[in-house]
Amino acid sequence: MKLLTVAIAVSIAQGPQGPMPAVGDVVPPFEAVSLDGKRVSVEYPKGSSTVLLFFLSSCQTCHRMIPEWSRLYGRKPRELRVYGVLLDQEPPGFFMAVPVTFPVLRGPGGEFNRSYKLSQVPLTLRVGPGGRVADVGVGKLDAMRLGELFKP
Repeated sequence: MKLLTVAIAVSIAQGPQGPMPAVGDVVPPFEAVSLDGKRVSVEYPKGSSTVLLFFLSSCQTCHRMIPEWSRLYGRKPRELRVYGVLLDQEPPGFFMAVPVTFPVLRGPGGEFNRSYKLSQVPLTLRVGPGGRVADVGVGKLDAMRLGELFKP
């Protein structure tokens, strides 16, 4: 099982190997486990937006995005929901070395990765009501572009 997880993570980390999510795509709600072991349901209700931050603990570009995501999370509008989605197993002490202020969920893997077209990280995805993708940011993004993705 561990080898399979590593293989999936490496495939995602290597870059665009398949389709990427696009504006207008519809993504399904999902359940995942938070870092503290609680089950969390991520849904896309009418009247709200959700930002999903996909990353790997083994990705150096992701390491550079985490402080930027954390900064924007601290300034986000109240109605905007934000979740980090960790797509691999972090090494011991990772979240001590790379502090995160936003809630982080463990990616469910398998069908989840396919339904969200996860082929490259870091990936910042703004999802509107009904799961419709409203905006997509791939890779290292500047502050202006991130601000656009963190709009409600």
